Amino acid sequence: MGKRVMTAIAGLSLTAGLLGLAGAPAGAQAGTASAATAAMAAPKPPKGARAVVQVSPNPTTKRSEEVTITGHCGGGKGLKAVLAGLDREHPVLQNIRIIKDDPKGFVAKATLNPKIGNGVGPVFVDCGGEAGVTLLVTHV
Repeated sequence: MGKRVMTAIAGLSLTAGLLGLAGAPAGAQAGTASAATAAMAAPKPPKGARAVVQVSPNPTTKRSEEVTITGHCGGGKGLKAVLAGLDREHPVLQNIRIIKDDPKGFVAKATLNPKIGNGVGPVFVDCGGEAGVTLLVTHV
C-alpha cells in the first residue's frame, strides 16, 4: 500500500475509536455522550478514506472462529485486500478470502488467529483508491 493509503488508514483508526463511543450505554457520562455526538456530526471522511467495513461476529470473537467482513468501497474500485493487525509477524486474521469484491457491497471471510489473546485490533480494507477500518474485539 502507498503512503497516502497508510495515512488514510491511520486517520481511520482514530475515527473508528471515536465512533465507537456512539454505541455508549444509556447511563454513559455526559462527557462521553458529548464526544459521541461530536464524532457523529463530523464531516465526511476525506477522499481515500471513505470505505466502510464491518466484522461479524464482533465483539468477543473467539480464537479460530470464522468471521465475515462486509461493507462498501465508498467510491473505490472494489475490494482488493483485507489486513488485520499492525504487522505481518502477528496477524490477527488468517486464511483471508475475498468472496465478493463488488464496490457497492463486498464480502470476505477469514479465521481469527488461534494464538490471539483478549484485546482490540484494527481490520483494514483496501478498495483500490479508498480505504476503511473498523475495530475487532477478541476474547479467548
